[in-house]
Amino acid sequence: MSAIPILITGATGYIGAQLVQALLRKYGEGVRCRVTVRPGSDVGFLKGLPVEIVNADVHDAVAVNEAVHGVETVFHCAGLIAYTSSFRNRLYDTNVLGTRNVVNACIANGVRRLVATSSIAAVGAPDASEGSRESNESSSFSEWQRRNVYMESKHLAELECRRGAAEGLDVVMVNPGVVIGKGVGTGVPGSSSNDVLQMIYRGRLPFCPDGGTGFVDVLDVAEAHIAAWEKGHAGERYIIVGENLTFRELFGRIARLPGSHAKTPLRVAGPLASVTGLGGELWSLLSGRPSFISIESIRQASRPAIYSNLRSVHDLGMSYRSFEESLKNAIS
Repeated sequence: MSAIPILITGATGYIGAQLVQALLRKYGEGVRCRVTVRPGSDVGFLKGLPVEIVNADVHDAVAVNEAVHGVETVFHCAGLIAYTSSFRNRLYDTNVLGTRNVVNACIANGVRRLVATSSIAAVGAPDASEGSRESNESSSFSEWQRRNVYMESKHLAELECRRGAAEGLDVVMVNPGVVIGKGVGTGVPGSSSNDVLQMIYRGRLPFCPDGGTGFVDVLDVAEAHIAAWEKGHAGERYIIVGENLTFRELFGRIARLPGSHAKTPLRVAGPLASVTGLGGELWSLLSGRPSFISIESIRQASRPAIYSNLRSVHDLGMSYRSFEESLKNAIS
């Protein structure tokens, strides 16, 4: 049997890098991996791996179409994470138009299945007035979420995937929570999530919002992409979350680790929340760099959020690493 031709976009990113290695570990010569990278990207960790490297930015529809030509499966992992309003246009260009280019290329080239990396940010979440209510794959996107530029971009990216499904494309969406852990491999990309956990561990981040969210190990996320390819139902999305925690519980877990300098956190609410959010917006505007701190991200983090992983367990056969294991790996 000939090797299955596969394309991975965003292979130099945190999730994409682990997915490439997971595919090679599981299938070996049974897959022929092609990866897209942007000009100037660090491809050091890819050297020595049996992959074909293609220069193709998701913003370039022609380049994406050429990269997709001849493959059976596409894993679309490329994306941008930012929460400040100054990144609204760049989020739309990368997450929405970039996904549109990938979807169109998959349709034009007769790709058998597209597995798209989405996020719990695209999953419907209750309004603050509705209290702590569990979200699942069927939860509707709320009006308040549209004010969060990252959430809106991932929601619109999913609509591009659903448009592709309406046009006959077999597409499955994977919705990870906050991804943590260092994964495997030398020189692989890191993540801002791990940076934040390390700051808490070292006692350099003493502030804590009231809400919570879902967390998952990056190795589980890579495995979930493969499981979605093998077992996922066309047109479905799958929430990939190992454990739900409030941010105060997160601080407590980190404080109990050996050598931790985590302090009892100050509550971020009211005027302090506004100042913190404005500070993140200003820093992003002046530096030109994405930030996870913004007015809307602080408001989001102040809301209770619980995500069900039952569909991923039932349909994909997922089992998740313990949060403690992932946490220790993230801060090591």
